Amino acid sequence: MMKTIQYTAFGDTEVLTVNEVSRPSIAGHNEVLVKIKAFTVNPLDMKIRQGFMQQVYPVQFPFTPGLDASGIVEAVGNEVQNFSIGDEVIVSSMGGTYAEYCVVPEQNVSKKPSKISFEEAAALVIPVTTAHSLLVNEGHVQTGQKVFVQGASGAVGAALIQLAKALGAYVIGTASGEGIAFIKNLGADEAIDYKTQDFTQLVQDADLIIDCAGGPSQNSLFEVIKRGGALLSITMPPSQELAEKSGVKAQFISSDNSAKNLVYGLQLLDEGKLKPSVAKILPMAAAAEAQNLVSSGGVNGKVVLTVG
Repeated sequence: MMKTIQYTAFGDTEVLTVNEVSRPSIAGHNEVLVKIKAFTVNPLDMKIRQGFMQQVYPVQFPFTPGLDASGIVEAVGNEVQNFSIGDEVIVSSMGGTYAEYCVVPEQNVSKKPSKISFEEAAALVIPVTTAHSLLVNEGHVQTGQKVFVQGASGAVGAALIQLAKALGAYVIGTASGEGIAFIKNLGADEAIDYKTQDFTQLVQDADLIIDCAGGPSQNSLFEVIKRGGALLSITMPPSQELAEKSGVKAQFISSDNSAKNLVYGLQLLDEGKLKPSVAKILPMAAAAEAQNLVSSGGVNGKVVLTVG
């Protein structure tokens, strides 16, 4: 048996309960069973919990949330090539990591760098794979290009700044309060306070804009992209009418969170060019508090939950 966080109906964080369930076991030849040490809260967790994702990602009850984790390999399928029992790893999954154990395919598993903690390792997964999907797979960022990140002080924004700088880009980000110093310390060339400054007056000819904030300000982003540039959003689909008018590519991106998109980020970590961003650490039983904290906004980095 194992402890897990589950819910049996959509709603606010009151639906989250700690339950005892059977420990998962390996069913596929290429699967890895991981004893979880830490996992994080992601904005998608709350969208799924509220029932907003049923069209694209339907879930069945009882449902255990969670997109990432770090831990130790307990068992491997007979076709698993790269992992052995006892390996310290980081994993991604579409559900199932708010728990003491999870089973994931080998393609979603990476070796945990020994120089960082389990909490820091879990905090890397979604931000780094998302940043890689946006900057490399979709954005094709080149040295000397100007990258503008709207909503840069969250965990994904922090990874975007560090990866974009490593790729040789000039990076501008928006934040507020303590987030201004936070993104400057990560290497942002310019930090714009969105509460007191108008980015449309301060940014021009951006090659790539990444929208991590969404909302009404998204349409204003078209004013600061150069023709032939791109607007990529992880929050909501951009206006195709404005994209055509501005002569730019604009699309909503669902990131690929498989292990191959962690490779570059882990290399940067090893070179000292990437730091995990952990804002707060809580025990697994505080999952509701952690989700409310992330939902309230203004958290600079990841909220991590520890297991055991």
